[in-house]
Amino acid sequence: MFHFLNPRAAACSAQTCSRPAWGRAVRTGLLGAALAFATASPRLAAQEPGFQSVLGNLDFSATVSTVPSNGDVNPYGVSFVPEGFEGTGMLREGDLLVSNYNNSQNLQGTGTTIVLIRNGQQSLFYQGQAGIGLSTGLQVLKAGVVLAANLPTSDGTSATAGAGSLIALDASGKVIWTYASSQFVDGPWDLTVHDMGSTAQIFVANVLNGTISRIDISLTSEHINVTDAYVIATGFNHRGDPAALEVGPTGLAYDAFRDTLYVAASYENSIVGIANAGKMTEAGPMGFAAYQDQTHLHGPLGLVLAPNGDLIVANSDVINGDPNQPSELVEFTPGGKFVAEVSVDPNQGGSFGLNLAMFGGKLYFAAVDDNASNITIWTVDGFARKHGGY
Repeated sequence: MFHFLNPRAAACSAQTCSRPAWGRAVRTGLLGAALAFATASPRLAAQEPGFQSVLGNLDFSATVSTVPSNGDVNPYGVSFVPEGFEGTGMLREGDLLVSNYNNSQNLQGTGTTIVLIRNGQQSLFYQGQAGIGLSTGLQVLKAGVVLAANLPTSDGTSATAGAGSLIALDASGKVIWTYASSQFVDGPWDLTVHDMGSTAQIFVANVLNGTISRIDISLTSEHINVTDAYVIATGFNHRGDPAALEVGPTGLAYDAFRDTLYVAASYENSIVGIANAGKMTEAGPMGFAAYQDQTHLHGPLGLVLAPNGDLIVANSDVINGDPNQPSELVEFTPGGKFVAEVSVDPNQGGSFGLNLAMFGGKLYFAAVDDNASNITIWTVDGFARKHGGY
């Protein structure tokens, strides 16, 4: 059962229950103003007959604050608890997790919390040690494990950025595994997972050295064992930045059908594809240019693969910024054709983490607004399922 959105009561009519009541109730004050902007009509390219865009068919469900009681801000990582989740504890299928990168003083790389959102309510799922700096890397695996990446700083600047690590939590938020290796984990800005149940492949974007690594694991809900680890791509440009902290390889999306890993190369302002990513055992070059678009890309960050086969990316606005296109999410085909774009904030720098998931045959999409420290969740009205997506 999908727990983030309250299931419609059997007695409700379609007219009275088109959205959960708590979703409608939040349209007040500053949040209401931000919400009105977030749900503005997307800009769409001309569509082929029968094609269904994700961003072009968003139906608002709710906007929820991601600020926990300790005041952490700057939400980065986003992950749904998937159908078939086997963990026992706090988490249920359909829950949404969001990690915070900054502390209450807004110092980058010092956030310690992952919050849980269910039925429009936020609660604390995990609080790590002081200054851990939980990055965009956040994925919930079906075996009952939550993977999180961290890239800490001691003062909120890139000058003190540390190599960080990967951690795994059980369904109650208890740490069951930590993986630190300067060869394979060096500033894990984001990660994605090829989840195969009792085994998985973790792809990591290392922003401090410009590499992509793959860590192969076997797992249960209580244990993780690393079976192999490889650097599979090198040569991504990267640098420290006073606004973004780090600019370099970030978002990752894996297409298991094509065995292709897509990388949001922020510095290069492009999306790069790495062929044979699940089989490579030696480091290769960056990969091939999958999407280059100076009009719609503005420092790509978070990246996901949608059920219709398209990719959706969040823009940081740090590279090739355009004040007329602030905080935009962009949908495009793997062949490099622009599909749609929508903004999550009227100011630049708001878009970052995003994710989507299927529950009961319905698609849900979520994206953070860093500027407001909240997350908006939409349902998607109809879509065409193609190979390579969910």
